[in-house]
Amino acid sequence: MTAIPRYQDLTAAASRPDFYRFHNGEKAPLQFAEAEYAARVAGLREIMAAQGVDAAVFSSMHNVSYYSGFTYCAFGRPYALVVTQTACVTISAGIDAGQPWRRCYGDNITYTDWQRDNYWRAIESVSGSGRVIGYESDHLSLMQKAKLDAFLNPSKSVDLYEATMRQRMHKSAAEIEMIRAGAAVADVGGYAIRDAIKEGVREIDVAMAGRDAMELEIAKRFPDAEYRDTWVWFQSGINTDGAHNPVTGRVLQRGDILSLNTFPMISGYYTALERTLFVGEVDDASLRYWEANVGAHELGISLLKPGASCAEITHQINDFFAERDMLQHRTFGYGHSFGVLSHYYGREAGLELREDIDTVLEPGMVISMEPMLTIADGQPGAGGYREHDILVITEDGNENITGYPYGPAFNVVG
Repeated sequence: MTAIPRYQDLTAAASRPDFYRFHNGEKAPLQFAEAEYAARVAGLREIMAAQGVDAAVFSSMHNVSYYSGFTYCAFGRPYALVVTQTACVTISAGIDAGQPWRRCYGDNITYTDWQRDNYWRAIESVSGSGRVIGYESDHLSLMQKAKLDAFLNPSKSVDLYEATMRQRMHKSAAEIEMIRAGAAVADVGGYAIRDAIKEGVREIDVAMAGRDAMELEIAKRFPDAEYRDTWVWFQSGINTDGAHNPVTGRVLQRGDILSLNTFPMISGYYTALERTLFVGEVDDASLRYWEANVGAHELGISLLKPGASCAEITHQINDFFAERDMLQHRTFGYGHSFGVLSHYYGREAGLELREDIDTVLEPGMVISMEPMLTIADGQPGAGGYREHDILVITEDGNENITGYPYGPAFNVVG
């Protein structure tokens, strides 16, 4: 019986290999220059050397995207990036053919699905066996960790989750420009939504207007990019009580509270704009909560500066709400980091404005300020009040890169 080769070029394959290189076409322009990815991988290799790691095996969409520029679409299939001191290789499924090669920094290996676990065989071809392996505890499932142990037989396993998260928390100049562009696109969506708001229209109609405007703007600004899941959450009435409530077909009525949430996605980088609005008029009870939330938002922005800790900032905003007997209406933390992030992947959890996060802000970090109050249905002022800006921490304070106005003066519309 002829043995099936562990590796061979697809063009020469007379039988089914476990994995192969399908470098189809030329490398496409990535969102960042090659030097940007080289710097990120160099930083990772410093982390690996300091912790004695021979090979880092990343399976999360955020780390694969951050270090290689390739943002995968899993559809139930595993993907990876393997980094050693000499190699940087994405591992992708055959269904994607040559696209991962064209859209990644470094090398790419395609694994086949004719037998189970060719994915791990492809990884082992780069990482080697019996070495010190780095992994991500926040993403690798128990089942896949068991397979890592079985196929790679590590002499030691090292969790790189926190170290890589902290690397991602500090943005390069190129990343900040990307996030700045994303914030500008989010503003475009916000204005389109504002123009679409009127009595009698559905949430979904307003959401589509914002999404379409953002996608057109992204295509204009980034003609060489891959276009992914830009979306809008636009809520009205009781649907505003949660920050991430899906869009529905509810029809807008005069006096409704509204929540505008635009989310452009550019090459794995998500940004956001979130605003409270009202249809036509706002009652006194609602105005009281809205103005208080705007006050907390402005206070929070003033506190975002180098040397301040996430916990300290959170406690000061808590005090602001407590003085107004509104702290009980707060539902989550006041902000989070931005970068390689989405609603289905990524989270730099070490940079969130919560009581249990002691991270100290430093220049080059990017963080949102987004206080929210939720008043239960049937109570005066019922609904969810939320404002959201994105801020870059500078040497002596912050730069607010969100442009769409907040507050009652601009956002009682329709």
